[in-house]
Amino acid sequence: MISVLLVHNPDPDAPALAADFAAAGFTVLGPAACAHLVREALRQGPNVVVCWEPRPSAALFDALRSLQVQQPLPVLVFTQDSGVERMNEALTSGVHAWVVQGYARERLRPLVHLAQAREAHERQLRETLADLTHRFEERKLVDKAKGILMRARRVSEDEAFHLLRTASMHANQRVGQVSRQVIDAAQVAEAINRAGQQRMLSQRLVKLYALACARTEATAAALLMRQSAARIDDNLAVLGKLSAATFGDLLEAAQTGWAPLRDLVAAPAQAAVLARVDALAEAMLAQADALVVALETSGLAKTVSVINVSGRQRMLSQRMAKQALLGADGKETAAAFEDGMKALANSPLATQEIREGLASARTAWERLLAGAAKAHEAAGRKELAATSEELLELFDRLTDAYQHSIQVLMG
Repeated sequence: MISVLLVHNPDPDAPALAADFAAAGFTVLGPAACAHLVREALRQGPNVVVCWEPRPSAALFDALRSLQVQQPLPVLVFTQDSGVERMNEALTSGVHAWVVQGYARERLRPLVHLAQAREAHERQLRETLADLTHRFEERKLVDKAKGILMRARRVSEDEAFHLLRTASMHANQRVGQVSRQVIDAAQVAEAINRAGQQRMLSQRLVKLYALACARTEATAAALLMRQSAARIDDNLAVLGKLSAATFGDLLEAAQTGWAPLRDLVAAPAQAAVLARVDALAEAMLAQADALVVALETSGLAKTVSVINVSGRQRMLSQRMAKQALLGADGKETAAAFEDGMKALANSPLATQEIREGLASARTAWERLLAGAAKAHEAAGRKELAATSEELLELFDRLTDAYQHSIQVLMG
């Protein structure tokens, strides 16, 4: 039997609702006051909600809207209000049968069936719309993922879709789900690369500032400092699009930490300011590293650690050159660089292009160490300047290669 929840406030003119609906063959629940409509509907779980409300109030419509959000049910309302405004509000509140001055015992069953039929029809429309919306959104995801793969791997649209479809079959997932994973992985990979660049740029700025103070390649150093500052600003602008709720505090710290350093490196280099520049750069390095770790452990992509390792090599090459120029001990930095080279050499993501890049990086690193040993000489400083920039360029390319590798993008 169909169960109906009767909802009405005390009304001496109300018909014998419970008796009439019971006589019509319904299981009668309630009655419930309008103020308790949602609670009683959720508690008793009727098939249909029936309201007697000669002059419906805004509170009734609010309750019906809340009910449709929490537990959509067919709603039949008997009323004396013939106003079009109330009728429209009833429809938007989830009323399926709005009966004006038309209560009669013989009409109860067809009216209940009408409310049920309209609710079922509306539910089907919602499900159809939701399915179409989902398919449309999924199509957009697939198109975006194809574009990422086409640009990253230089493949055709058909080849990109074949990659997605193959991955979806292996993972037993919809192509749209795999596409979302590719998009997330690409976004995280780029963010880790850019945050890693911030680490490197913090050390590069000090290296360039020290070269400018030593009057070694001073003009070139000043130009590269301006380019580095612009690159930092660009990275922060892109990273600023990350989730504010998840990464906002780290991004704010990065912005705040960069501001005073930017002012110092924009002014002519002074040896007396070098220590202050280095201290601010160390703080910037720590802030960028915290962001990299947060991104790497975000769970949005599975195989992004290699991007962090490669990006860290960029930073270590600049840090080694900086420490040599400042007369600091670089043994720890050199050891960390060697560990990074071993990790990259053993990575399953090593393509022929990457292996060749690592071999070139090894040669440049040996030359950088030779220059570091002679950093007290002008020739040694020039070698440091040249080889550290060469290593930077090599690891920029390597990190980009890892970022766009099919293994990173598709897990």
